[in-house]
Amino acid sequence: MAKRIFGSTPKQDGFRMPGEFEPQEHVFMIWPERPDNWRNGAKPAQRTFAAVAEAIAKHTPVTMLVSNAQYANARARLPEHIRVVEMSSDDSWVRDCGPTFVINDKTHEIRGVDWEFNAWGGLVDGLYFPWANDNAAAQKICELQGIDSYHTEGFILEGGSIHVDGEGTLITTEMCLANPDSGRNFPAMSKDEIENTLKEYLNLEKVIWIKDGIDPAETNGHIDDVACYVRPGEVACIWTEDPENPFYEAAQAAYKTLSESVDAKGRKLKVHKLCLTKKPCRLVGADTIDTATGAIPREEGEIAIASYMNFLITNNAIILPQYGDENDALAVQQVQEMFPGYVIEPVRTEEVAFGGGNIHCITQQQPKV
Repeated sequence: MAKRIFGSTPKQDGFRMPGEFEPQEHVFMIWPERPDNWRNGAKPAQRTFAAVAEAIAKHTPVTMLVSNAQYANARARLPEHIRVVEMSSDDSWVRDCGPTFVINDKTHEIRGVDWEFNAWGGLVDGLYFPWANDNAAAQKICELQGIDSYHTEGFILEGGSIHVDGEGTLITTEMCLANPDSGRNFPAMSKDEIENTLKEYLNLEKVIWIKDGIDPAETNGHIDDVACYVRPGEVACIWTEDPENPFYEAAQAAYKTLSESVDAKGRKLKVHKLCLTKKPCRLVGADTIDTATGAIPREEGEIAIASYMNFLITNNAIILPQYGDENDALAVQQVQEMFPGYVIEPVRTEEVAFGGGNIHCITQQQPKV
């Protein structure tokens, strides 16, 4: 039976967060349904989530977490080999509200880290209210799996704001974790205190801070749209040489920071470039999205954060976003070069981008021990 762990941290207990490229046991997703976030009653998004789940399930078992109201619909739309479990939630971003799993290499145990979740900024800068169901999601997932968990009482974090190499180094953005306007821990906690908390709960020796993400409005600049670890000592970073691209400055600055960085093992990082879309991805069908108190309204033609970087690595496969853009094929080629021997599974996901994220944002992996 799963229990809560008090009075200790993963680092003290010999647990670490593995890199996403390490073996995985399971992947979790949450079925979309909010009509004030997803266009056309979330039906296009549901089709896309199902396609992402099926691509993942070729390589790793998938569980879809679904509300009572949507259970029958989701079960009918998903193939039998995808597990469907009823669970209440407030939206469908399991990367951010779900647990971060940590493992002990000596005892072959797994535990979860249940971060506080406040919908990307709470009453200061959050995207919806209430968020109590999402804040409970991490504990529920751990109990579903029979996994003990740590709870970071009062410390707010989303899984999309961090990437680790599994060997003591983490990359994140100041825009998200050290921003007084983000509604999270800063300035109540200093940047050093935030860094030390990350080190304790993920078993780290070094944090590499990139200044800005590309998504200030939705997530306050999560790292998973900007950069990720390919393997220890190597990272991928978004890149464009087009100064008209809305993400040009952030991409150039992130690449410079990573190129000049050294990890916890003293390695100078090798940085791979990953293209951005040729043209901005823009929301269509905004008039079919409900207006609701506590939710951020969406406008026709607004730029959706469509980053090829927001892919999932799972058991020698990459589940890669595609947008019907001129650079889709180039993104597949570049990712294949970064991950030789991996299967690239391209999935059209502009519907997820319209809702504010992408494949990495709607998935959370449970590592294998």
